[in-house]
Amino acid sequence: MENESKHRLAVIVGSVREGRFGPVVASWVAEQARSHGGFEVEVVDLAEVELPLALPAMPPKLAGADYPRPAGMAALTAALEAADGFIVVTPEYNHSYPAALKAAIDWHFTQWAAKPVAFVSYGGGAGGRHAVLHLENVFSELHAVTIRDGLAFPNYFTAWRDGRPLSDEPAGYAKTMLDQLAWWSGALRAAREASPYPA
Repeated sequence: MENESKHRLAVIVGSVREGRFGPVVASWVAEQARSHGGFEVEVVDLAEVELPLALPAMPPKLAGADYPRPAGMAALTAALEAADGFIVVTPEYNHSYPAALKAAIDWHFTQWAAKPVAFVSYGGGAGGRHAVLHLENVFSELHAVTIRDGLAFPNYFTAWRDGRPLSDEPAGYAKTMLDQLAWWSGALRAAREASPYPA
């Protein structure tokens, strides 16, 4: 597939916690996406982004291009704007997702709208699924399209070695997720190019 026909994919590392496992998972996910052949992949690590919790008075949906984001957020905003689709890599903290990820989401609006979002989660026995259930509600409010088939890694601390899952099964699940993400990325990009999304 030629570069111009590939979909621009942002893989977002949602944890900024000390000792986090997120970059390991995100690196493997990015590898699967590059091998898939349908994507140009950029890994976006929220630990490298200025993410204040205090937001401006006017929400980004209303402020549009004039929304006053910190200078340290510019690279994140540009990556989200350029992306045709997203994979959010998230742990589960207290049955939900990290505060830094919520801040990154809330500082943006149009960057998410009419684009597909897939989820890769990791955690204890539930594999981060509680976090994903909450994220699906959030992204629905932002007019994003969530992908049904994601990946969850229960008890990741015993299920990975040397940066890879011990089982071969996740690679098959990843392909299903990426196939769906590629379809939605292409369909929604064509739709956005044909007509502005009425958010």
